[in-house]
Order: sequence, then C-alpha cells, then structure tokens
Amino acid sequence: MDFNKNVIKGKWLEFKGSLKKTWGNLTDDELDKTEGDVKAIGGLIQQRYGEKEDSYGRKLEDIYRGLEEKKDAAVDSVKDKLRRDTH
Repeated sequence: MDFNKNVIKGKWLEFKGSLKKTWGNLTDDELDKTEGDVKAIGGLIQQRYGEKEDSYGRKLEDIYRGLEEKKDAAVDSVKDKLRRDTH
C-alpha cells in the first residue's frame, strides 16, 4: 500500500465512511483506535474478516483513489469557475 498515511489522516471521516460501507462490521470505535494508520486498519480487517493483505490492500487503495479523484474533480471545478469569473 503506497498511499500517503498523512493524506488518509486528513480525509479520515470520508475514508472511515467508505471503510464502513466496504466492511460493515467495523465500528467507529475500532476505526478511531487505528488513528487512520493504514497498517492498523489492515490488521483490523484481517482479524475481523480474515482477508489477506493483497485483497484488503487493493480495496483500500481503490477507496483512497476514489477520494483523490473526488478531490481533484472539486479542485478542477473551482479553477474553472475562477477562470470564468475573471474573464
């Protein structure tokens, strides 16, 4: 898993919501105890669901990529609006 742990911590609420959609048996309390640490989240998923690292790792990366794409789209939208407003 090569995504940045600090970025995950910055987007924690959004990321946590996606985790709960994917792995519904994880509780807010359990996830909060991981403090956004990707390895701790992976250990929790492995313990609760018995998933192997390559399986949950791909899912975590997909969630992260989805959040990044939403962020990029929002930034592009703001830039476009600013360009239109200045011309």
